[in-house]
Amino acid sequence: MLDAARAGEHVLLVAATGAGKTLAGFLPTLVDLIERPTTGLHTLYVSPLKALAVDVQRNLLTPIEEMGLDLRVETRTGDTPSDRKARQRVRPPQILLTTPESLSLLLSYPDSGLLFENLRTIVVDEIHAFAREKRGDLLSLSIARLQRLASNLRRVGLSATISDSEAYRGWLAPDADQELVRLVEGDPGAEPNLSILIPENRIPWSGHSGRHAAREVMELIETHQTTLVFCNTRSLAELIFQDLWAVNDKALAIGIHHGSLALEARRKVEAAMAAGKLRGLVATSSLDLGIDWGDIDLVVQMGAPKGSSRLLQRIGRANHRLDEPSKGVIVPGNRFEYLEARAALDAIDDGELDPEIFRPGALDVLAQHILAVACAAPFKEPDLLAEVRSAAPYAGLSEETFTEILNFIATGGYALRAYDKYRRLVPDGPEGWRIARPVVALQHRLNAGIIVEQPLLAVRFKNGRKLGTVEEGFASTLTPGDHFFFAGLSLEVERIKDGDILVHASSKSARIVTYGGQRMSMSTHLANRVRHMLCDRNAWIRFPDDVREWLEVQGERSTLPEPHELLVETFAHHGRHYMVAYSFEGWNAHQSLGMLITRRMENAGLKPLGFVANDYGLACYGLEPIRDPRALFSPDILEKEFVDWVEQSYLLKTAFREVAVIGGLVERQHPGKRKTGRQVSFSTDLIYDVLRRYEPEHLLLRAAWSDARARMTELGRLVRLVDRASATMVHVEADRITPMAVPLMVIVGREAMPPGGEADESLLVEAEALAAEAMRLD
Repeated sequence: MLDAARAGEHVLLVAATGAGKTLAGFLPTLVDLIERPTTGLHTLYVSPLKALAVDVQRNLLTPIEEMGLDLRVETRTGDTPSDRKARQRVRPPQILLTTPESLSLLLSYPDSGLLFENLRTIVVDEIHAFAREKRGDLLSLSIARLQRLASNLRRVGLSATISDSEAYRGWLAPDADQELVRLVEGDPGAEPNLSILIPENRIPWSGHSGRHAAREVMELIETHQTTLVFCNTRSLAELIFQDLWAVNDKALAIGIHHGSLALEARRKVEAAMAAGKLRGLVATSSLDLGIDWGDIDLVVQMGAPKGSSRLLQRIGRANHRLDEPSKGVIVPGNRFEYLEARAALDAIDDGELDPEIFRPGALDVLAQHILAVACAAPFKEPDLLAEVRSAAPYAGLSEETFTEILNFIATGGYALRAYDKYRRLVPDGPEGWRIARPVVALQHRLNAGIIVEQPLLAVRFKNGRKLGTVEEGFASTLTPGDHFFFAGLSLEVERIKDGDILVHASSKSARIVTYGGQRMSMSTHLANRVRHMLCDRNAWIRFPDDVREWLEVQGERSTLPEPHELLVETFAHHGRHYMVAYSFEGWNAHQSLGMLITRRMENAGLKPLGFVANDYGLACYGLEPIRDPRALFSPDILEKEFVDWVEQSYLLKTAFREVAVIGGLVERQHPGKRKTGRQVSFSTDLIYDVLRRYEPEHLLLRAAWSDARARMTELGRLVRLVDRASATMVHVEADRITPMAVPLMVIVGREAMPPGGEADESLLVEAEALAAEAMRLD
């Protein structure tokens, strides 16, 4: 890293977790500041997480103090007090740790040219966490801007687990020229020590992400110094925390950490972890990345890992040292999750990481960035186009699209041009643009950002203490007297007032807070491995007895598909007719297909009643038998029906709400006044309807469509699924429920029951009854 710095080269460092990447990234900065001291801003460090910036500051200050260097290192995130932010622009530290959003805001000030003119280095940590997302688009545009302001700027990327270092070198490089970025690779380090936890050598038929093993996980916490328990969702984290607390017989200190908890609560937990005061911490992806707490000696993954790279990243939190193996345990919640966990361990053994797919930069993000540039100073159109194209995600941007975006910022588009509030840019001489009025800059800084949360309500005690936030959708289901688990407590609702849910602590059983947003789907290469496992009987010897027996009886009663085949089973059960497809394309794709197929069933007179989906398959059910599943899966389903469904469903409206906020068409807040989520939704829905009617080709509608296709429905996986169905469908008409159908059939039962303890008991009984019927060999 020092060699690359002395040669003035851009560099990407790829090394195992615990290899010392972050300090290697900073070492050239420290050397340069010792050899050529400066009082101005020398190095920007950009991290995807606020907690990571704080953690790095702590770990960087120690060596700086020990060396007796007179250097200032500060953070600047959404949590930084406003007086410190103002001071940082006038008297910046030599090293500033920040996030993509905060950097973009800094670039929107007229003095940004002065602030950054002598910037020498930008360090992008955990580059894999944002390069392929909208936050990566924003960061890439910001780096292109910084390069224009500081021509000698050197770019440094740090990453742990990536499968395609060439693509990341291209992303990091000026003009996407990967030859300009040197690749530095660290030693791979010790192999991780990974295992699957199977209590009493039994895996449940169904169930949620390993909850049945709470006591065994608590025993692991008791026998290790510090254990990190990862969950795939915030609601599951609350649930697992409650399960562990219930069996915490030794009253060990355990905590919970996720993005919806109040800043104060997160900081408290982070400080307790850093000081070694917690024996266990239940967390979500808010702690996935390089937070370095040296005392963690075990990582537990509750439920399936969804991808080998993600699993390696999480397991790397244990023994954050290169020469010691990280120790990790996966707790599968059901038999399909067992197969996925086994596939993930095999992939890690084979050194196979999740494939990384880069996409062109998002247009709503570009609109936000162009306005930020204009807020700093007027610009010339050709100059800015060249600068934007030097950012890898926008290398292929056409002049026509760029002009369209400028016109959108200047007028709002054809259908909205009569309204003055959408005029944010005005011409400024030949090929020049500037902001229409000073208030535009103020509004931009109040509303800029890439993460568009669901509308949120604060959860507070009567004394005003804030516990965190829940989404409006969940809050609308609450009434006074209801109980819900949050921040590790059972809370009773007293009343809901002015965007606050007022609560007091309770000892009663409670519901779990649910959050919207996309679920993580199993990665395509893990799905491929699971498909191969199903038909490779020689590999079954490694499986627990009950999993092996499950697959053997499935083979006798129905069939086990070849990897390229799509197995579809139909059978009757309790007066309903079921169709179950085992497609392994992930929850999002299955959800989308379930909507489309039940519509087709309706049109075909099959009287559908509903569908359920998980990562592994899809079950549709109705009052009439399905004789010909092929007709329901025909490829034309992705033409007219898919378009109709997306346009009529909440999906496109949700996607539009996000791009309208990011693109600056709809504001979340005004000076001294924040809009409620409901007001924002109302504004975006209104504009959405106007544009659908009068300007269906509007830039933001196209951006919303692209989001709905890529993220929300995972259209690529849907296309593969439908293609496989038409080419290789194997249809089995079973006389009753089959073994592989049991996990999905239990979800059907769960959907019909109110939440709560008694329902969980009933479901266990029902799962056993379904399993007994499926495994009978008569």
